[in-house]
Parts: sequence; structure tokens; C-alpha cells
Amino acid sequence: MAEKVFEKQEEQVVFEEKVVALNRVTKVVKGGRRFRFAALVVVGNKQGQVGFGTGKATEVPEAIKKAVEAAKKNLITVPMTNATIPHSTEGIYGAGHIVMKPASAGTGIKAGGAARIIFELAGINDILSKSLGSRTEVNVVRATFAGLESLRTPESVAALRGISVDQLV
Repeated sequence: MAEKVFEKQEEQVVFEEKVVALNRVTKVVKGGRRFRFAALVVVGNKQGQVGFGTGKATEVPEAIKKAVEAAKKNLITVPMTNATIPHSTEGIYGAGHIVMKPASAGTGIKAGGAARIIFELAGINDILSKSLGSRTEVNVVRATFAGLESLRTPESVAALRGISVDQLV
């Protein structure tokens, strides 16, 4: 797992970028093999915004650049309470399955591989997670994003039920 960190400033928001996966893909043609590079990149501002993107090109820097542009178009906002997630959730994408649970302060990020990178760039400091099923980086990333998108804040749940937050808790 290759990882690089870049900082770019765009609209006063600083996004960090990390390369989750970099694959060399081959196309066999009449004259031999054509090599290209596929990059999977996660971007985040460590304040609740995170996104991922993929890019493919003949050179590694071009693939990373395309993936970063795609990731910035695919940003989501993660609801957080006390630097952790508000409630337990599961994310499923294809054969990828991830279970996420909130953790008490000081626990740290208990996650592996691609999920750890996503939590770090989202600004989540305390979380417990377990990746089940597929270990492919793309499936783990998509499953993690599916789980993070399903999170709801106590305020939004209380508003849906038409009660105050105090009554909810």
C-alpha cells in the first residue's frame, strides 16, 4: 500500500490526499503489452469532509492527479460527536462489508488498511471497525463510504421524530 500526502489549497479549504492503492494494469495487444496505472486516492480536510476517487493513466502522477480530481467531486460530510461517530453502523458494497462502532475518547483508530486512511482524513479520532468479506481496497473504501453515508446525527433523528434531543436520549 503506497501512500503519499499532498496539501493543496482550494477555496480556503485544505485537503490532504493519500494514495490507498496503485495498480499496474496490462492490456495485451498485437505488438505486446500496454501498461497503465490505476490509482485509488482518498482526500479529506480532517473536519468531517472526505471523498475518494479513482484514476487511470499511462503515468503514475497523471493517474494520481485524475483520482484526486474525481475524489474532490465525490465529497461527503461525516457527522461526528466528540471525534467519533454518533452510532454503530455497517457498510456493504459488493462482497466488502465493514462494521463501525463509536469508541470512547483516547481509544484511537482501531481499523486496518484503507478504512484507517478514510477515518484519519475525515477527522475521526476514536473508532472501532472490522472489515469482513472482500479485502480489496476499492471494495473496502466503497463499503466504508456506504457506512459513513448512512450515519445520522441525534439532531436529525429528533427532527424526523418531531421530538427534542433531550427526549431522544
